[in-house]
Amino acid sequence: MNEAAGQFSTGVEAALAEAPRAPAFIVTLYGDVVEPRGGMLWMGSLIECCAVHGLNESLVRTAVSRLVGAGRLEGVRIGRKSYYRLSDAARGEFREAARLLFSPPAAPEDWLLCLSETLRETEPPDPWARLSPNVAMAPNNDDVAPLDGVLMRAKHLEGHGDLHALAHETWRLDEVALAYERFLERHSGLLDRLEGDAPLSPSVALALRLRLVHDYRHAALSDPRLPRAACPQDWPAERARQLFVSAYVGLSAPAEAFVGTQFLSPDGALAARNEETERRLFQLKREAAT
Repeated sequence: MNEAAGQFSTGVEAALAEAPRAPAFIVTLYGDVVEPRGGMLWMGSLIECCAVHGLNESLVRTAVSRLVGAGRLEGVRIGRKSYYRLSDAARGEFREAARLLFSPPAAPEDWLLCLSETLRETEPPDPWARLSPNVAMAPNNDDVAPLDGVLMRAKHLEGHGDLHALAHETWRLDEVALAYERFLERHSGLLDRLEGDAPLSPSVALALRLRLVHDYRHAALSDPRLPRAACPQDWPAERARQLFVSAYVGLSAPAEAFVGTQFLSPDGALAARNEETERRLFQLKREAAT
């Protein structure tokens, strides 16, 4: 993996300028690379991969230990080597995150309202937001869990009330927009680099794709995915999505070739490609073509 460090002066330095937080990055690595290929990775492969991103062996081992203690990773020792996989709970969480990354649902067009006296005693979960002591509101996304109480669908009537102001205040859209803008700033050079004459090495392509996924995942998971009419006119989510899709597709061929030679499981090298990775790429290519 040391080969990658010498190639970061090629116009994509911003994508790898800052070391990520080790525990969160390790979960990203597992979700993007390891989980769709069987779920288990040798600690040595993990350490080598993280080193490219400014995370030394001590940081990685500490992060893995904490993730195991938190029930996010599970370890298996085979001979003198240690292997780790996502726990069932973490696997379920990343499966939901993977849906937003690779097969996001269409933006909702209306809202859910819940009237319940129990809201006075408990804070509603995201993306539900309390409007009054016994009324909560959420975008009508198909993955929003209903609350106990009287549940209704609602549609905003144009010209009645300032929906933008309500959404801005209630769902902290400034913070979400900032996450998307940071993603765009950090990774905007990728497309020019991919269109250049000099090809990226497999190791660099994987490093860039992991950071792409890591940063986009952070922004997308913070997004309440409101109806478009509630978002500011210059809402950056669409631009961020287009960049993510194009860059992920462009980086995947060399990145996956590297996975197939350098990432080890108890059964040998992980597959460069399999049915799940092909499905993800097919979904993104189809999205890019629309």
